[in-house]
Amino acid sequence: MNRVDIAVVGAGMAGASLAAALAPHASVVLIEAEALPGYHATGRSAAFWTESYGGPAVQPLTSASGDFLRAPPERFSDRGFLARRTALHLAAPGEGAALDAFGARFAGSGVALLPLDAAAIAERVPGLRPGGWTGLLEPSCCDIDVAALHAAYLRAAKAAGAALVCAAPLRSAARERGRWRIEAGDAAPIEADVLVDAAGAWADAVARIAGAAPLGIRPYRRTVAQLRVAPAVPDDLPLVLDAAGRFYFKPEAGGRLWLSPHDETPAPAADAAPEEIDVATAIDRMGAVVDWRVERVERAWAGLRSFAPDRLPVYGFDAEVPGFFWFAGQGGFGIQTAPAAASLGAALLLGRAPESTVAEIDVARYAPGRFAPR
Repeated sequence: MNRVDIAVVGAGMAGASLAAALAPHASVVLIEAEALPGYHATGRSAAFWTESYGGPAVQPLTSASGDFLRAPPERFSDRGFLARRTALHLAAPGEGAALDAFGARFAGSGVALLPLDAAAIAERVPGLRPGGWTGLLEPSCCDIDVAALHAAYLRAAKAAGAALVCAAPLRSAARERGRWRIEAGDAAPIEADVLVDAAGAWADAVARIAGAAPLGIRPYRRTVAQLRVAPAVPDDLPLVLDAAGRFYFKPEAGGRLWLSPHDETPAPAADAAPEEIDVATAIDRMGAVVDWRVERVERAWAGLRSFAPDRLPVYGFDAEVPGFFWFAGQGGFGIQTAPAAASLGAALLLGRAPESTVAEIDVARYAPGRFAPR
């Protein structure tokens, strides 16, 4: 029997970052269903850090994570994880109202959103089709090295004493005499004071196994395709996001392009795969914006983004089941908010005051108790 203070189910970005924050102060085990951590949502990210992504209620988490991601402590990494990109929120002719509404949502937030006219947009997006385009430039947007960040969190957790158990799907979790008895895969049973649900698309399934009522965290499929286009896109092309939410694209090494139809298709918690119609839809939508010729779809993939009913993350102890802690529902923003989320989650779990970087964030808005009695 392995005995720990905290067992974290899920070793993707959420679980790995939280374990790294907890391990210096408590004994921790990470329980991962797959043979390798980060196989699902973490390993399939579009890899950008954008303060506006996820909306105004998520933005404080993203902004608070920025300094850590740009210049992490030397003991954590010898380099940062962000590279400057910029983002362009683009409105098609006649759709400026959507762009205005988007900008208004971030008024007073500190996120810079700079208006651009059609000429300024054309300078940044070569091949832009003629029309009355309008846009907002978000200068702070960056690419994020997801794999390096995830690896650094796993490394930090291990260095602080956390154990990682892979290929171990959760089979049972029962509360006995104030502690959890956990069985996962073929691993030896684990006993823990606290069970953390950081299982992403499987968060509600883990809750059911532990006897907690699900919160309605649902997975949705997001598709991305890597294209070779002509002419090759410039390295300094911004991340281009449609103001109406129909697509986004960004440059990738070698003049390639990553393109998504910005789909959110309800999907089961499983190994997500792309569908040809979604790739074709994305290409068609992009073709209405730029005149690039698609020479080849080099590869396509899909990942699951998991949202609570109000589309905000869920951090905190369950309102009804003692010792069960939610750390889930992080949608498509779990990577860019990881440092702040882990800091808040660790403070709640350890009963400590939050660190200064997140002290002004109202963590109560993310509490699982905000949902109606189930």
